[in-house]
Amino acid sequence: MAALALALVFSACGFVPGRQVTSTFTPIGETVPPTATATATASLVAPPTARATPTPSASPKPIADVLAQIDPAKLDDHLRALTSFVSRHPLHPGHAKAVAYLMEQLTAIPGVVVQDIPTSYNGVRLDNILATINPLAGSGSDGFLGGAGMICTHFDSTANRTPGWRPALDPAPGADDNATGTAALLEYARILAAERAWLRMPIVLAFFDGEEYFFKGSLAYLQSLPPPNPYRWVINLDMVGFNPLADRLDLVYYTPNSASLRDRVREANQRYAIGIAPLVEQLATSDAFILDAAPFGLVGGIPSIALVQRYGEIDSTFPGNFTFHTVNDTPDKITNKRLWLKAAKLTLATALDLARGGVQL
Repeated sequence: MAALALALVFSACGFVPGRQVTSTFTPIGETVPPTATATATASLVAPPTARATPTPSASPKPIADVLAQIDPAKLDDHLRALTSFVSRHPLHPGHAKAVAYLMEQLTAIPGVVVQDIPTSYNGVRLDNILATINPLAGSGSDGFLGGAGMICTHFDSTANRTPGWRPALDPAPGADDNATGTAALLEYARILAAERAWLRMPIVLAFFDGEEYFFKGSLAYLQSLPPPNPYRWVINLDMVGFNPLADRLDLVYYTPNSASLRDRVREANQRYAIGIAPLVEQLATSDAFILDAAPFGLVGGIPSIALVQRYGEIDSTFPGNFTFHTVNDTPDKITNKRLWLKAAKLTLATALDLARGGVQL
């Protein structure tokens, strides 16, 4: 029933075929998909040129050392930039500024292929921004298995729980929801671009739009993919900076098909001593869980999980965040930056474990 309910939403997504636009910037060592009307999977195959092939080290950095490269100051800088646009709601002028910021940050990183793939919902333009980190050809990453992994977040914001709020005019800073996840993915782009020699599958960083319209951006993107679906796994990061009581996150997994991915997340939390506790597992088998991983797991049948604070019950480990979806979701409400960093590390650790092994879940 859940899959059927989500499938019915497709007809209202307003996906506009043939409107894909690709950044005119060509990162060093990459070729951009050849035409603006290429399929959404084109960015998964962007071969490097010979001049960009570095000499890899004898062995990859331990994943623990890669995790240490996540810079809390850079996370905070991105969050403050994103909230400075007043609102990232698609109807607000700040939304275009947010899109420009993401494109500017991502296209400045050599080795990252960046695309803005627009869609629409009820006549409102949405911008799905994809940043693809491909394995580096000829660098020792032999045995590329095909397919890709995805880490996704949403960058749009809303304050629809504030009485009288006007989306085109009023603030929706969206610090926790979801500048926290967006900032983490921007850091991943910087770090993963230097890890390409050791990947056995591409990693796509998806900055989805329209999540606050009931994940219309991610639904439209999933609908646009020609079969066979290229994604082997999807990890979603959403609202991970608020909790003054504990370093708690909820691990939402979509249908029993995602149990193996759930287990990999749990194992990474232990193996790399990340220290998220409690890590509360929640099985999502209906569309009651409105997160961007939902369409991939419930409709696409792809192993999918989400790391999020929002769905936990109010108890001794979670007080409830009552500022999300209001004008008060501001940077000062990020009450647990330690948890934010741990969530960023857990997501990246799991993705690297999967992508270095080219694993098929």
